[in-house]
Amino acid sequence: MVARIFGFAAVATCLAMPVFAAVALSDAAGSYTISPAGSSIRFSVGKAGGGGLAGAFARFKGSIRIDNSNIGRSQVNITIFPESVGTGQRRVDAFLRSDAVFDAANNPEIQFRSTSVKRTGDTSALVTGRLTARGKTFPEKFTAELSAFKAGTIRFHVTGKVLRSRYGMDVGTPIYSNVVDFDMMLTGRRR
Repeated sequence: MVARIFGFAAVATCLAMPVFAAVALSDAAGSYTISPAGSSIRFSVGKAGGGGLAGAFARFKGSIRIDNSNIGRSQVNITIFPESVGTGQRRVDAFLRSDAVFDAANNPEIQFRSTSVKRTGDTSALVTGRLTARGKTFPEKFTAELSAFKAGTIRFHVTGKVLRSRYGMDVGTPIYSNVVDFDMMLTGRRR
């Protein structure tokens, strides 16, 4: 789940970079710090027969760098702190933090580091990078859509899917889906 979240965050950041129909890319170029205010990293896992599990991470940090001369050199870096996972159910939250899923005591961070950003539209991009969770690293892709840019603040909607089994988090399958869906809103403030 955490891997997906990081991947989404990275994708959102990348998508914001290449999209500037009404705003010149040169206006948005620069470095941004992802702000917890106005940002969210949410995830969901489906369940056989309907329903499933949904939650969010309360603590995360990151940065976005938009290179207006070469979008492909833009960068997105996100760190998620899995001990901050919340589903609204204490027992489920404790289970997710345990060594059965995130193993937050031994793996306090989930990281996404972009390796490429490819513009897919006027306001969208595909962000590819390396997601590290529970000591395992795999390539992941996220889509990002620029949703706002004003007065040194940039906002992206990022989505993606991650296979949790790759990161040793396959407890509960096949009753619970192996696919974790990420839905993120990332707000960056120019540094």
